[in-house]
Amino acid sequence: MIAMPPTAITVAELPVEPDALQAFALEQNRLACVLWEQLEALQHQIAQANRARFGGSAERLAGQAELFDATTVLPVPPEPAEVPVAGHTRKGRPALPKDLPRKRVEYDLSDEQKAAFDTLKRIGEERSETLHYEPSTLTVIEHIRFKYAAKKDGESTIVTASAQPSPLPKSNASASLLANILVNTYVDHLPLNRQEMRYARRGAHLPRGNAVRMEAGGSRTARVLLPPLRGHQLQPPRMHVDDTTLPLLEKGRTATRTTRLWGYLGAGQREENGAWVDHPPAVVFEFAESRSGSHPLRYLQKYKGCLQADAYSGHGALYETGNIVEVGCWAHCRRRAGSGAARESLRLCVTPLAGSDSLYR
Repeated sequence: MIAMPPTAITVAELPVEPDALQAFALEQNRLACVLWEQLEALQHQIAQANRARFGGSAERLAGQAELFDATTVLPVPPEPAEVPVAGHTRKGRPALPKDLPRKRVEYDLSDEQKAAFDTLKRIGEERSETLHYEPSTLTVIEHIRFKYAAKKDGESTIVTASAQPSPLPKSNASASLLANILVNTYVDHLPLNRQEMRYARRGAHLPRGNAVRMEAGGSRTARVLLPPLRGHQLQPPRMHVDDTTLPLLEKGRTATRTTRLWGYLGAGQREENGAWVDHPPAVVFEFAESRSGSHPLRYLQKYKGCLQADAYSGHGALYETGNIVEVGCWAHCRRRAGSGAARESLRLCVTPLAGSDSLYR
């Protein structure tokens, strides 16, 4: 920014010589141009702030609504052949899924009702279905290992049968209980205090302190699945990368600090035996303490394919390896041009926006 002189120049202070007066005029013109550019930049910032706070989020151009106004002649389909219909299906509540397990409950006449008739012959049955919910139950499994007093070659010893080892050492939690805690926490986003209340309703006291240790131990046990998941996730030809902020509260601190959670989505089609098949999509989340570009560079160091990400400068090192093809984000591209088009002096930004709209004509 250019600081203005404290006092204005009077006529008496103007130079008298023509050359000096011309140089003074040129200098004042240069300062006026610089100040005018600064004024335009400030006006642009104010317009952007007003648009972000009060304006719409859509990026529209003049005449954009007319992109699809052209008259289109659609072929007239042939008249369908008349098909005789025997009857119509009555519309009602949707049928229950066929793959759910079913339990048959039979109702018969009581002995008093049967005694009121001379003869009875069953001619059929009426069927109806109700959707029943059975809450999960907690069961204590007693692991009984039989012990034997054995003798061989004149020597005595005690032999005990082996049992299935516990998923966590020095813990009475089964694998299903650990899986339930992890699903409730990370899939259903249920806090541990509410899980404690849920288990209490089922007759078991599971303090949050124990649940925290079970959750941490279950996460460490599930790490064995991470290498094959990463191997599967890095095979498809298309990869999406993005990050989001994550507040972290550390022990001994009263305030949180901002960390990052990086998400990697692998999807697309791959060629198998001469045919293109869909690759089952897989997502891997990784925690990082910063937004440094070294995190995606480390994770994708052996990846080969197309990467779609935003215009973050930290992704530049990924494309320099030659193994990854950059796929730009269309929304970010239009966002920059759309914000520049709001300035009167940046009319060139309208050209790429109009060119992008012409792709849909």
